[in-house]
Amino acid sequence: MKNLLMEVENEVAVVTINRPKSLNALNSETLAEINELFTEIEKRKDIRVVILTGSGEKSFVAGADISEMVNASSQEGRIMGMLAYEAFSKIENVPQVVIAAVNGFALGGGCELAMSCDIRVAAENAKFGQPEVGLGILPGFGGTQRLPRLVGKGRAKELIFTTDMIDANEAYRIGLANKVVKQEELLDTCKEMAAKMLSKGSFAITLAKQAINVGTETDLASGLQLEANLFGLAFSTGDKKEGMTAFLEKRKADLTDF
Repeated sequence: MKNLLMEVENEVAVVTINRPKSLNALNSETLAEINELFTEIEKRKDIRVVILTGSGEKSFVAGADISEMVNASSQEGRIMGMLAYEAFSKIENVPQVVIAAVNGFALGGGCELAMSCDIRVAAENAKFGQPEVGLGILPGFGGTQRLPRLVGKGRAKELIFTTDMIDANEAYRIGLANKVVKQEELLDTCKEMAAKMLSKGSFAITLAKQAINVGTETDLASGLQLEANLFGLAFSTGDKKEGMTAFLEKRKADLTDF
């Protein structure tokens, strides 16, 4: 792929958006590549956790590529929005856990990309923001939908309407970032988190991810029913038998289902 790099080691894939000259800005080609790559990842049993980051130490993703959008028509703008919808929905719903390692600017489409991941770990130099209304458009890659779900309507409206850029600590305070670490510790922290997840039941984590993603978009009763159904499904796995037997025998469980 032209704009993405991937390395796989010990069931962890590190995916890097590699457009350093444009601070890793997202153009249509890159969005299509993200969708293609995560479609491949979705099928792979040798990848259980994905760490998504940007090349260099300055930018995760600085935004959508304005040079591509400046002369775009209404129809072309919608097509680009749908490309992002498909790519980011794929990230959100793959069975693997996806951790965003936010290593710098996460603005516009970059913030929206990070929000499509399950967890966001931010370097101390990370900056988050949705600057779109200052350009005469609105967030079109999920910002008006995922941001209020993460931080609440009021904070989301303030960030989108003012275009204020916030630092990593403020992102952590409002719930946009899960953790803030030193730049040089970012990838190691994400890999340590991934290793902790790999020691648990991967199929159980996939079921829990589905329960959270689907359940929080419906009413409580429907979400609880979904949870009960998935809870029952987990009882059909080898991991359930192994995990509970290991607990009773006071030994470490060998959980292998995925």
